[in-house]
Amino acid sequence: MSITTHHPRAYATVTGPTATFVSPGGRREPVTATGDEDIRQAVLRRAADEARRTGTPVELVTSGDRGDHHLLVAANGDLAPIATYPHAADANAVEVRVETAPARVGEVSEQAQQPDTVDLPSAPAAEPPPRPTFIGPASAIPTDLTGWRAILHSLGIHLAPSAAARLRADCTALVSRQWAGCRTIAVANGKGGVGKTMTTAMLAAVYARNGGGNVLAWDNNDTRGTLGWRTEQGLYDTTIRDLLPAAPHLLAPTAGVADITQFVHHQPADRYDVLRSNPELLATDQRIAAAQFDQLMQVAARYYRLVIFDSGNDESAERWLRMIDSSYQLVVPTLAAPESAESAALLLDALRNRDEHSAHLAANAVVVVTESEPSARVAVRRIVDGFADHVRAVEVIPFDPALKAGPLRFDALRPATRDAWLKAAASAAGAL
Repeated sequence: MSITTHHPRAYATVTGPTATFVSPGGRREPVTATGDEDIRQAVLRRAADEARRTGTPVELVTSGDRGDHHLLVAANGDLAPIATYPHAADANAVEVRVETAPARVGEVSEQAQQPDTVDLPSAPAAEPPPRPTFIGPASAIPTDLTGWRAILHSLGIHLAPSAAARLRADCTALVSRQWAGCRTIAVANGKGGVGKTMTTAMLAAVYARNGGGNVLAWDNNDTRGTLGWRTEQGLYDTTIRDLLPAAPHLLAPTAGVADITQFVHHQPADRYDVLRSNPELLATDQRIAAAQFDQLMQVAARYYRLVIFDSGNDESAERWLRMIDSSYQLVVPTLAAPESAESAALLLDALRNRDEHSAHLAANAVVVVTESEPSARVAVRRIVDGFADHVRAVEVIPFDPALKAGPLRFDALRPATRDAWLKAAASAAGAL
């Protein structure tokens, strides 16, 4: 039986273990699989959510490393391949003909996974069996052994890695990922002195050291941004005010990858770059309008694979709002203190009510709770429990004197602190 109707259209581009979903309204968002779920099942689940929201089945057009597919996804998760795919004038509505029984999400039929086909009057000629490949799958990166396990391993006694070593290896794999296109993380909390600069620097160090550099820490602050004070200065005393007039040249086809060097400050040990603000100027002397921010973001996306924003405290500033609009992931730092945690909670509440993209950031935020003193563990537990049901993840950073003041360098941290920042960075990377 054939059914001819019109349906809203959504798109999904699958790249390895991640995907980008474009809703019928044109909103782009990342899709991440959970647990052992295949990324394509996550895309189908997101399309079913859209069908429930609109009250009508959604046509899903997917492309990726397994070919292009056209499916009709119902609100209850039923699937059917689309046998006829005309070019419609309306990009968000298309006439389709469904001629097969639907399958459920999670039970995609073999026919639904294949490109569109036409029935032939006779069976095709038998094909020869596929040639075996001579290239085996890549072996997993071995997990580093430490302590007595390493000693026994050197003696020929092989033991499985510890749970901590396996977790470290899993987190390292996440923070080492390369994405198709530039990704952005906003580190935000409306209160000053809660660890935004520290969090920005430590996340940038983790991603750059494990993923091969090309990471920018951007001091997006109108007033007294201190990222430049706590990181190393490069060969030039330049700030974002110097980069802005040079943006057209840096975006020109003739610009080279090294041209950005004179405007940023490289961190030799931690391998990321810093785009400084000028803490000596008043906010009125370094305001950045939305259009200027967008141009700077074009420059950053051309030269870097990952940008981490150290936000200011003025949540009404144009550059702050455009930072939120441009970010894939939100990280909210707080100290183990009631005032810091309340400020973080208020920010999340405001974002949930701002618009759809901001609400998505708030729901998938990672809250980072730092022990500012060794005795703060009771307060930490209360804060973690308070945020646990409202965000995607809550990570705890133990007290470390190397974080209190002075230069921020990853190697200066205690081993437990380095592991905690690795885990926090992995939590944020899971949504990129």
